[in-house]
Amino acid sequence: MNAPTALPDLETEADIVRLVDTFYGRVNEDALLRPIFNDVAQVDWAHHLPTMYDFWSSVLLGTSRYKGRPMARHFPLPIKPEHFQQWLVLFRASVDELFAGPKADDAKLRAQSIGAMFEHRMNPNPLSLL
Repeated sequence: MNAPTALPDLETEADIVRLVDTFYGRVNEDALLRPIFNDVAQVDWAHHLPTMYDFWSSVLLGTSRYKGRPMARHFPLPIKPEHFQQWLVLFRASVDELFAGPKADDAKLRAQSIGAMFEHRMNPNPLSLL
């Protein structure tokens, strides 16, 4: 029997592209998220995917290529806590399918932090003092 091949860590631009493409492939198959991205936001995938490559390259590889303001684009969308939870489930599953190691773990932690920040700003808790 062959021993299972260990997954590589997330380290290169090609890895970022693979992660982003896999993740958004899952988004486009997801019954909860697909309508938000395609029907409500009407995402232009040919434009959005390279932007996401830049975003995640900046976040995970420190390239500073992304020069945007992501919050502004998300505020008009009817995004609820369950959308953020599903986004994170799909992101983690994409990372776990493709990568393993410290950088992969960092990607999941950063996605969790980004999602939590977006969720808090878009759906503030009325009982919060912040």
